[in-house]
Amino acid sequence: MRIAIVGAESTGKSTLAQALCARLADDTGLRCIHVTEHLRDWCAAAGRTPRADEQFAIARAQAHAVQAATQTHQIVLCDTTPLMTAVYSALMFEDHSLFEFALEQQRLCALTLLTALDLPWVADGLQRDGPHVQTPVDRLLRSTLIEAGLPWSLISGKGEARTEAALSALTPLLLASNGPRQGLFTRLEQRQQAMPEQAWFCQNCDVPECEHASLRRSRHQA
Repeated sequence: MRIAIVGAESTGKSTLAQALCARLADDTGLRCIHVTEHLRDWCAAAGRTPRADEQFAIARAQAHAVQAATQTHQIVLCDTTPLMTAVYSALMFEDHSLFEFALEQQRLCALTLLTALDLPWVADGLQRDGPHVQTPVDRLLRSTLIEAGLPWSLISGKGEARTEAALSALTPLLLASNGPRQGLFTRLEQRQQAMPEQAWFCQNCDVPECEHASLRRSRHQA
């Protein structure tokens, strides 16, 4: 099972991926891995951000790392996916050519978790351009996921609340799997029975300001 974690810069993607991996591995006994962002290592090695002509190789390397992880693990948490490279290529270089490959890879994920814009922006060297890019990245991610008809959930909250929101979004997938149901699975199943999720429809899911913090457990649908 591949779970994608995407979002604008400084929205807690890596922290969420690490926390989810630890919780799922410890509480279920499933083989879980957190595949880190290839771009981060690339920038550290090159000492700069990539040019437009280098974007596809980075997206492909990210996809290969995820594919390799699926050979030995039951749950693969992707931080991030080629979709993020495609989005930045479109916004920074006006190059939309990566979307076809990116969406092919995104469709291999059982669910996409989109991190909300509710955390303070923090500088991180070459990795980040500034808080001004968060909203356009978020907008393009939402519109792309909606137009492609991909399943996704908005994840908001701080600290443990963010992890709990992600676990709640994953509950249907975890309970539907044929793996062991002890630990976290049992706790989540009991919570789901006590507080069954109610389907709802939001007409503003492509609007960044539409975070619906009080309804974190619900999946946004167009």
